[in-house]
Amino acid sequence: MLTAIVGVNWGDEGKGRMVDLLSERCDIVVRYQGGNNAGHTVVNDKGKFILNLMPSGILRDGTVNVLGPGMVIDLEHLCGEAERLRQGGISVTPETLKISDKATVCMPYHKLLDCLEEDRLAGKKFGSTRRGIAPVYADKYMKKTLRMGDLLDLEAQAEHVADIVEWKNLTVEKGYGHEPVRAGEIMDWLRTFGLPWRDFICDTSLFLDEAADQGRDILFEAQLGALRDIDFGIFPYTSSSSTIAAYAPVGAGVPGRKLDRSIGIMKAYSSCVGEGPFTCEFFGDEAHALREAGGEYGAATGRPRRVGGFDVVASRYGVRVQGCTEIALTKLDVLSYLEKIPVCVAYEVDGERITDFPSGRRLAQARPVYEYRPGFGDVSGCRKKEELPREALDYIAYLEKAVGCPIKYVSVGPERDACVEMF
Repeated sequence: MLTAIVGVNWGDEGKGRMVDLLSERCDIVVRYQGGNNAGHTVVNDKGKFILNLMPSGILRDGTVNVLGPGMVIDLEHLCGEAERLRQGGISVTPETLKISDKATVCMPYHKLLDCLEEDRLAGKKFGSTRRGIAPVYADKYMKKTLRMGDLLDLEAQAEHVADIVEWKNLTVEKGYGHEPVRAGEIMDWLRTFGLPWRDFICDTSLFLDEAADQGRDILFEAQLGALRDIDFGIFPYTSSSSTIAAYAPVGAGVPGRKLDRSIGIMKAYSSCVGEGPFTCEFFGDEAHALREAGGEYGAATGRPRRVGGFDVVASRYGVRVQGCTEIALTKLDVLSYLEKIPVCVAYEVDGERITDFPSGRRLAQARPVYEYRPGFGDVSGCRKKEELPREALDYIAYLEKAVGCPIKYVSVGPERDACVEMF
C-alpha cells in the first residue's frame, strides 16, 4: 500500500500529527520534497518534538525513514535535529534513517542569498523563512549544486565547489555588495556537517522499489499544503517545490509507482504562515482568540500564524488538486470555545459571488462571505464517533459535503490517541 499524506490548505494543517498516528500501520515513511522551511509538531508518549527535515515516522520504533531525492537538505540543521532527537531517546541510525544520494545539499550561501533578497525586497517581501529554499531549488535547476552522494567522495569535489562559489560570488559580492563566499569555508562546513551522514546515504530509489515489490506499506509525507505548491499554489507566495500528492512517487524516487491513497489533512478552521492572499483571514480580537486557542505559531519559525474560519472555497480546491481519497480533520477541539462557528462559504470579487478558487488579481481582491454553524462545546475527551456531540457531527458532515470528500479521521487533541475514526 502506497499512501500520501498531504496538506489541503496553506500548510500547518497537522500532517506530522497524523503521520505519527498512521505510521503505526506503515513500514516506511518518506519525505519527498522541501527542506527545513516548515515543521511538524508531534506530541506522543515520548514527549513533544518539532521536526523540520526528519520524517515523522522517526518517532516510531521499527519504522524506516527516508529523505527522498526531491528534498533539499541543510546538513547543519540535520545534525542539530538528529542530536535533539537522540537526547529525547529517539534512535537516529543508518537502520532507522536512509538519505537519498540524489537529494540536494542546501549550502550556507543559499541561506545568505535568501536573507539578502528578502532584505532588498523590504515591504514587498515574499515572507521567506530565510532558510535558503528558493535559492537552492533555483540552483538545482541550474545544475549548480552538490548532491548528498557527493559527500561519499568529498575531497574530489573541491574543484567543483570552487567553481560554484566563484559563480555564486557574481551575485553575492557583485550583485548584493556582500563580502564574498570562501570556497575553503564551504569545504570545511561540508566536512563538519556532511561527513557524519556518509553511512546514511544510499540509493533509496532501489530500496523503496524493492520494498514496494515486497508489499510493504509506504507512507509519503508532504511538507506545506496545496496552496503553497509551486505550480498550483498562490504564486508567487508559494514554496519552491511541488507539495501535491501526484509528485510523491517522483520526489520519493519511485516515479513508476502509483499511489493507492491520498489522505488530505485540513484543519477545522484556517491558518497561514507567511505572506500572500488569505481571503478568510480574521483580525483583531477575533484572530487573537483563535490563534491562542489553537497555539498557532510556526513550528519552524515561531511566527504567529494568520488565522480565519474554515475556507470552503480554498479547501475544495485543495482536495481536488491533491486527488484526496479521504480527509483527516484536525484541531476540532480548538473550536470548543465558540458558540457559533464561522465558515467562509464563498468569495466576493468585483461584486460577484464565486465558489471556485481564483488566482492572480482576482484572488488578491477576493473578500470572504461568512456563514455560521452552531457550536458544539468540548470534544477533547471523545475517542469514538458516538461520543461526539450532535452539533460536532453536523459540522463534520457539513464540511465533508462542502469539500466533496469523506472525512475518515477527526483529531480532537495533540496526543497520539486523541483521534476519532469515523468509518
